[in-house]
Amino acid sequence: MELPAWAWALTMAVLASVIVFDLVMAVRNPHKLSTKESATWAGIYISAALLFGAVIFATQGAAYGGQFYAGYLTELALSVDNLFVFLLIIQAFRVPDALQSRVLLVGIVLSIVLRGAFIAVGSVLIERFSWVFLIFGAILIWTAWGQLRDNGGHDDELPQNGFMRFAESRLRVAPDYEGGRLTTRIEGVKYVTPLLLAMLAIGSTDILFALDSIPAIFGLTQEPFLVFTATIFALMGLRQLYFLLAALLKSLRFLSLGLAAILGWIGVKLVLHGLHDNQLPFINGGEHIDAIPEIPTALSLGIIAGVLTAVVVTNHILLRREGRTWKELFAEAEQEQHVPATAGAEKL
Repeated sequence: MELPAWAWALTMAVLASVIVFDLVMAVRNPHKLSTKESATWAGIYISAALLFGAVIFATQGAAYGGQFYAGYLTELALSVDNLFVFLLIIQAFRVPDALQSRVLLVGIVLSIVLRGAFIAVGSVLIERFSWVFLIFGAILIWTAWGQLRDNGGHDDELPQNGFMRFAESRLRVAPDYEGGRLTTRIEGVKYVTPLLLAMLAIGSTDILFALDSIPAIFGLTQEPFLVFTATIFALMGLRQLYFLLAALLKSLRFLSLGLAAILGWIGVKLVLHGLHDNQLPFINGGEHIDAIPEIPTALSLGIIAGVLTAVVVTNHILLRREGRTWKELFAEAEQEQHVPATAGAEKL
C-alpha cells in the first residue's frame, strides 16, 4: 500500500481521539453499562470498522479491503475469547460495578500500546527475514492444537503469571477499593488497592494475548497500516462488548473450537507462505519453493466468516432446543455480573 504521510497521521489522530474520548467518559462517569447502552456503543464501533473497510476497498482495491476485513474479524473473535479471562480477573478481584469500566479501559489502552510495539517489531522482522513466517505459523498451529486438546473449554480458574505473583509478594494490598483510588494509607502505612492489582492483572495478560493475535493478523496481511488499524478497531469496542457478552461466554459454546479452526488455518497459511519465500539453506537449498501455492485472501476471509457464522448458528439452534432465548441469557448475564459496591478483593 502506498499511503501519504497525512493519511497515516489523520488515521492515527482519529483513532487516538476515540480512545481518549472513551477514557474520559469512563473516568468522568464510572458505571456499569446496561445491555442497551453496551449494544449501542458496540454497534457504533463495529459499524465504524465496517465503514473503514469500505473506504479501503474504494481507495486501495478489493485485495487490501479483504485483508482488512479478514484481519478485523479474526482479531475481534480473539478479543471476544479474551473477554472470558477479563471476566475471571474482575470476578476474582470482586471489582465493584462502578469501577469495572475503568479497569477494562485501562487494560485495553495497555493492550493497544503493547500490540503497537509488537506490530512494529513484527513488521521489521517479516520484511527482513521470511523464515519468521514459519515461526508465526508454528505458534498459531500449536495454539490451535492447545484449544482442541482442551476440547474448546474454558478453565474457571484464573491463570496466574509470574508478574502477578511478584506484584502480590511485594505489595501491601488494602482490603477495600477506597472509592476507586489506586493507593491509600492505613495507619500511616501505604497500601495499593485491589483496583491497581486488577489493572495490572489485565495488562500483564495482554502480553500473552498478543502472542496469538499478532501472528494471526500478520498471517492475513503484511501491510503495517492494515495490521495496526484492524487490531485497534477490534480492541476499541471491547469495553462495551464486555458488558454485553462477558457472562454469556459461559453459555456460548464452541467459540474456542471455532478459533482453533481459524488459528490453525492461518498457521498453515503462514507456513506455506514461508516455504514459498524460503531463504533457509537447509530447505530446498535455500531456494524459493514456487510449487507451493499462495492462499488467496478471499478464501481466508470466507473461511473465517463461515466458521464464526457456524458458531453463532449452532449456539442459536442449541438454545432453541433448550427452550431458551438470547434475551433470557442477557438477563441472566446482568444478574451474574453484579458485584456489591463494598466488595473487597479475594486473594488469587
